[in-house]
Amino acid sequence: MKLTSKTDLDVPVSFVYATLADHAAWEREVLQRGAQVERPPGLPVSGIGASWQVRGRFRGKERKVIVRLTQVAINEMMAYTLDSPSIGGSAQFEVLALSPRRTRLRVVLDISPKTLAARLFLNTLRLTRRRVETRFDKRTVQLAGRIAESYQRGMTSA
Repeated sequence: MKLTSKTDLDVPVSFVYATLADHAAWEREVLQRGAQVERPPGLPVSGIGASWQVRGRFRGKERKVIVRLTQVAINEMMAYTLDSPSIGGSAQFEVLALSPRRTRLRVVLDISPKTLAARLFLNTLRLTRRRVETRFDKRTVQLAGRIAESYQRGMTSA
């Protein structure tokens, strides 16, 4: 199942990219949401190959996902692979400068099942695709809003 969403922000592309690339901040946010994050030993802390093992509850069960940074183009995009016992997939964050102070954020999530239970789950999501896409768009807009809010805070304190 592939989901794509895009939104425009009144924030420079370099700030949007820097916010997306701030992996320490994302780790803190995941921890605040009740999940656990571990960095596997022996892998890079940043850059291509950086990895995180994320564990948390989803739909009443303990889930484990390994997230690995696979592609980086400074001020353009970041791509990750997602791997768990039941699903595999990828996530891509693209930023495009529309003007010096305006940026388009595009998020692409592609998930494929590895087990029968995951296949059934994704099929039910396909049946409600419009609702799933609406929720995905809403999350992308929320992310953009948080980035814009962070930029405005930085501008007012400077």
